[in-house]
Amino acid sequence: MDNKGRVREIINLLEGEYPNARISLHFNSSLELLVSTILSAQSTDRIVNEVTKNLFKKYKVARDYANADLAELENNVRSTGFYRRKALYLKKLGKMLVDRFDSEVPQTMEELVTLPGVARKTANIVLSTAFNTIEGIAVDTHVKRLAQRLGLSNNKDPNKIEEDLMRLVPKEQWPKLTDLLIFHGRRICNARKPNCEECVINELCPSAFTIKR
Repeated sequence: MDNKGRVREIINLLEGEYPNARISLHFNSSLELLVSTILSAQSTDRIVNEVTKNLFKKYKVARDYANADLAELENNVRSTGFYRRKALYLKKLGKMLVDRFDSEVPQTMEELVTLPGVARKTANIVLSTAFNTIEGIAVDTHVKRLAQRLGLSNNKDPNKIEEDLMRLVPKEQWPKLTDLLIFHGRRICNARKPNCEECVINELCPSAFTIKR
């Protein structure tokens, strides 16, 4: 079976295992999704959701972030980690949205990646989730790890991994692939001790038996 056939089987099996796989960040607008995704770097969705529960009551539009007191904003996002950098991103993000995009979240990859704290991963999530626009595959730490373990990419750079996956997976399934690999990475194929024996795709994974030994 070639890699395209194998990844098709992987997606089918994971869809059966995780029929409700979807983004777990809480948001009610494209701006809230963008902010949540920026905060999720080096953090967990659970912590981010706890933080944004109050954050989104205080900062409702782009101008609120642009005009925020930086020290106060840092304190509001402290528990997500790297809070100084993230707070600065959010303040600069708000200002750029106000000054360049009429206070709206842009809807193209080219524009999104010009925003502070936004690389292709974040842009892909915002585009597919908020605007139903598929431009690529969001490669986070889980997707990166599983793509390598499954032998779908030999690259380490997220952008190159994305390119490898895009060649193997039909475009309409790109967002679903991200959700499925994230769910599986959190529940079974974790970084330190993957549970290969209970993995539904272990027979399709070249790393499975090596890891078990």
